[in-house]
Amino acid sequence: MKNRRIADFVVKCSTSKTGRIIVLTGARQTGKTTLARKLFPDYEYLSVEDPVMRSQYLQLAASQWKTLYPRAILDEVQKGPTLIESIQSVYDQWIEPKYILLGSSQLLLLEKVKESLAGRCIIIEIFPLTLPELRTQSWDEQIDDSLFQRELKNVPAEIYLPSFLMDKKMVEKQNAWEHYLKVGAYPAVSDETLSLEEKYLWLQNYVRTYLERDLRDLASFRDLEPFVKLQRFLAINTGTLVNAAAIANRMGLSSKTIQRYIRYFEISYQAILLPAWSQNANKRLAKMPKIHYLDNGIIQAVLQKRNGLTGNEFESLVIAEIYKQIQTIGIQAQLYHLRTHDGKEVDLLIEMPDYYFAVEIKMTDKVTKADAKHLIGLENILNKPIKMAFILSNDRETKFFDEKIVAMNVTMFLG
Repeated sequence: MKNRRIADFVVKCSTSKTGRIIVLTGARQTGKTTLARKLFPDYEYLSVEDPVMRSQYLQLAASQWKTLYPRAILDEVQKGPTLIESIQSVYDQWIEPKYILLGSSQLLLLEKVKESLAGRCIIIEIFPLTLPELRTQSWDEQIDDSLFQRELKNVPAEIYLPSFLMDKKMVEKQNAWEHYLKVGAYPAVSDETLSLEEKYLWLQNYVRTYLERDLRDLASFRDLEPFVKLQRFLAINTGTLVNAAAIANRMGLSSKTIQRYIRYFEISYQAILLPAWSQNANKRLAKMPKIHYLDNGIIQAVLQKRNGLTGNEFESLVIAEIYKQIQTIGIQAQLYHLRTHDGKEVDLLIEMPDYYFAVEIKMTDKVTKADAKHLIGLENILNKPIKMAFILSNDRETKFFDEKIVAMNVTMFLG
């Protein structure tokens, strides 16, 4: 079992006055149930997904909830959304009961939770494992901050090692990275007792389950075929600009339908849409967002391929890892990509309150100064200074191109 960085935060929230109701949401199979049952063993576990029991829970009055289930975990609560109103009633009448609500769709957040539990709950998102979490072997093992997370916390290393070969934890980091490249970071495929073939089979079943079950929480599809085609199209084109009108023309659907489908991918935690940075009114900037799948294992399953990454897939898996690492330590940051009409491109801008981090991603084994060309002079476009700019690649050597631009091995930096 891998340790989860978010665990301490969940426990801390549960002891606060505002933490009487905690909502854990995220994609199916990201470990929400396992985490909740591990952290709250004295809570009654109720599966709302069971239609027989769901009908029974729906008949309980608020007073019965207080008496029968004063502390409970309600799993897949979006299956019985009116239960949220019952929990709200218990919350408003008594201060003793506490509940953990689990849901595998942001629809839970977007509708009933915001409607009924606004100001009454803490919402926490659970993502697939990060690389530092993948390195752990038990719940009790300490999770190290990656070099990137140290930068976010403003406690960077005093000096970056000149080579990944000098990193004392190189083998651990490399093993976690290789696992991430092959099968992604869902907790189930981190089980070392499973063969590689069993992990691939799990991923294929996950994709099938997503289509057959998760989408039913989002929409009533008469025909899944257009959505499946778009799923494959976006997997092939991960890491590229999203032009809904162009995709619609290609697939024979309306632009609004494509936009709605892409939104489904977002709210079911399958992909992130990275907006274009556009805060300089005097500069002509591209405005289309970029799509990035959130898990490389899922991309491989959708495309039915094994091994061998494209440059765009490499970019997406790095950005997905960065996104997860930001989320798991609770840092408030805005993520963008940047593209100007005169050809300057930056894969990732991370906006902090007073500055930016910039990230270029290269799949090369050998970084040169030419790879830093889009980072040089970038501050002239932005409205805040750049604290550091990173070129992340497979090159094991660390190279400084000026005082703010450093090229570093991606595994050493994120592992």
